[in-house]
Amino acid sequence: MREINVREMRASIGRLDELVCEAGELVISRHGKPIARVLPIRGRRARPDHADLRARMPRVREPSEALIRAERDER
Repeated sequence: MREINVREMRASIGRLDELVCEAGELVISRHGKPIARVLPIRGRRARPDHADLRARMPRVREPSEALIRAERDER
């Protein structure tokens, strides 16, 4: 983490990306009080595949046709 004041931020606006990469986080302050925080964007999480989702779901013992029929009969 690196703390810079507003004047320093304005002077180095063209290379803020480099500063964030170097420090990991920038805290911008005005009159010694923090007013903003600049963080790098995290990479996106990979979406789970269908096989992974199916493996996490508990197995239903009744066949789907019986569940659908029971739901239709309730109405």
